[in-house]
Amino acid sequence: MSAVEYEITNTTELRNAEEAVRMADLENMRPLPRISVHAFCESEALQQVMERCANDRRVSKVSLRITSGGIAAAANMFQTTPTPNLIILETKASAANLLAELAPLASVCDPSTKVVIVGYYNDIALYRELIRNGISEYMVQPVSMPDVMMAMAQIFVDPDAEPLGRSIAFIGAKGGVGASTIAHNCAFGISSLFATETILADLDLPYGTANIDFDQDPTQGIAEAVYAPERLDEVFLDRLLTKCSEHLSMLAAPSLLDRAYDFDGHAFQPVLDVLQRSAPVTVLDVPHAWSEWTRSVLSAADEVVICAAPDLANLRNTKNMLDALRKLRPNDKAPHLILNQVGMPKRPEIAPGDFCEPLETDPIAIIPFDINLFGNAANSGRMISEMDPKSPTAETFSQLSHIVTGRVAVKKAKRGGLLGLLKRGK
Repeated sequence: MSAVEYEITNTTELRNAEEAVRMADLENMRPLPRISVHAFCESEALQQVMERCANDRRVSKVSLRITSGGIAAAANMFQTTPTPNLIILETKASAANLLAELAPLASVCDPSTKVVIVGYYNDIALYRELIRNGISEYMVQPVSMPDVMMAMAQIFVDPDAEPLGRSIAFIGAKGGVGASTIAHNCAFGISSLFATETILADLDLPYGTANIDFDQDPTQGIAEAVYAPERLDEVFLDRLLTKCSEHLSMLAAPSLLDRAYDFDGHAFQPVLDVLQRSAPVTVLDVPHAWSEWTRSVLSAADEVVICAAPDLANLRNTKNMLDALRKLRPNDKAPHLILNQVGMPKRPEIAPGDFCEPLETDPIAIIPFDINLFGNAANSGRMISEMDPKSPTAETFSQLSHIVTGRVAVKKAKRGGLLGLLKRGK
């Protein structure tokens, strides 16, 4: 390798490492409010960055428009149309000419409109002059998607606002694979292990089992929240919650068939917004369905966990779900995978290694089939860690609670390792 090639490789690796750090910071960024943003891009690079921003779940409420052109194009457009909440301008103008080129835009710009300049000159004097003249931010090319997102957040997100809780969505690749059981045990584990206030929301309105699994019979729950979004706030939500343990509350499903539960795509968004303001952790038990509202919930969650059993239908469905969710969440980590019910007697299975190879992902846990342990827990309305706290499965749920809350790094499951029992699945 030549010196030039070595320098290019090192520079590329450094930029990739820096973007990885910024992407990690982005995970904790609050969603942007309902604002309008218009970006004027002179380069294809910035246009691609803005397109990545447009596909991010944190800008789902933002009206974002992207136009080819620079300052002159913006000034010409806004002579006849109102300016948006934020204008992002790319310009190659020199430091000496930039303020003069901005003058026509300033004459048509609404006083409340914020402006971010993306330039090509790393000049502290220019930066100070732009800020002094009312520009909100000046960034130097090359800029990345996290750079632009964080710049918008610094302008429009209140730094003194209470931090939002994290949401973790569990969904099964197929019906009957135990996704709800895993979600309930993880919610219980998170609340008890970390003494963290946790809310479990059962989104399977007709067939939800959270009330049964926790031996509760609430009269209100998720239905009252989703059907009355105009009343929904932290106080109203508190009345709908059922206490399951010291730090765990449940938003139960009615589990009745007295109506058809048809929802539009964003029906659950007001509920999710209030849940994130109400507790540090929300566990979402999402039913095995693929509709506009389930896509919306999965797209908005901070973490997604797919639960699957080791057979061919689960493999196909898991592959489809992973592909779809990667497109829905292009700037987020890939969903986690849990293999459940591994080693069921007399059932032909796909070995865990063979199951995961075409998915190009490793499971964060492999849970063996144990009909007695899970059956007794379900029938008594108790969690696995309550039934047998020293069992390997209870330890697995403890580790899962650490992983999905980001308290430990995800490691590849190994034979006989803490997170998986691959040997039993062979």
